[in-house]
Amino acid sequence: MIGYYILAGIIFLVSMYVSNKLKSKFKHYSKVQLQNGMSGKEIAEKMLADNGITDVKVISVAGQLTDHYNPANKTVNLSEPVYMERNAAAAAVAAHECGHAVQHATAYSWLKMRSAIVPAVGISSKLSNFVIMAGLVLSVTGSMIGNTIFLVGILLFAVTTAFAFITLPVEFDASNRALAWLEQKNMVTQEEHAGAKDALKWAARTYVVAALGSLATLLYFISIFLNRR
Repeated sequence: MIGYYILAGIIFLVSMYVSNKLKSKFKHYSKVQLQNGMSGKEIAEKMLADNGITDVKVISVAGQLTDHYNPANKTVNLSEPVYMERNAAAAAVAAHECGHAVQHATAYSWLKMRSAIVPAVGISSKLSNFVIMAGLVLSVTGSMIGNTIFLVGILLFAVTTAFAFITLPVEFDASNRALAWLEQKNMVTQEEHAGAKDALKWAARTYVVAALGSLATLLYFISIFLNRR
């Protein structure tokens, strides 16, 4: 278990670095005011309209970096700073979330796959760690059923790992759609576009770190299982 704690510690430190870097980048680009004077809300509504999407609402939600697209009720949820502000960071986030709305409207395959396994991920994320720990404890006491329970826990954790990797193309594609639209429609200057691209790059890295961390943990659990057989 010491190896697991070391691995978890490394993953945590890398995740904290990327998260702090992301916050720093968004803070910096929040000071780059858009020359077109549009708010995040207006950017989002314009991108939806340009893509022929009329059944998605743009709403404001509390918090910071809480922005997301909800396919269930077709809403682009923008955090208060993004919803109201008129800067490169707000434009990047608003357009990115609308990128998910465009994916939904065009039946983007990776988004459909991610949405399909959401229920299974919800169950797996709640049970996997508990089942894994129960299996480890039972196997240490010599119980034959311990390894079986441990394997079930690993399979549950594998579902969440798969979800993390399926999320990557979804997020990268949404950013690519956002940046392409911002440039093609002349919504931002070259400087503003560079800022939006940099901000979204660091946002994407949070998902990459999460996926790699989940994979590393999964492989660690698998190695324990194989050594106990």
